Amino acid sequence: MKKVQQILAILGIILLVGLYLSTLILAILGKSFFPMFMAALFASMALPILLWLYGFIYKWVKKNAKQNQDF
Repeated sequence: MKKVQQILAILGIILLVGLYLSTLILAILGKSFFPMFMAALFASMALPILLWLYGFIYKWVKKNAKQNQDF
């Protein structure tokens, strides 16, 4: 399980770095790429929040399932 988490963490880091680089490049390219820039900017903010939220909910559900098993 720990190996899978490490692989997913590395993939997440690569994805975020790619989003940050694409946002920077699209910002430099100019006005004609503005819609793609806004999409990349939104994704670079929303993705870390969603990843944190999914992890939080997973831990919460796992904890509740374990508590229900004890009864």
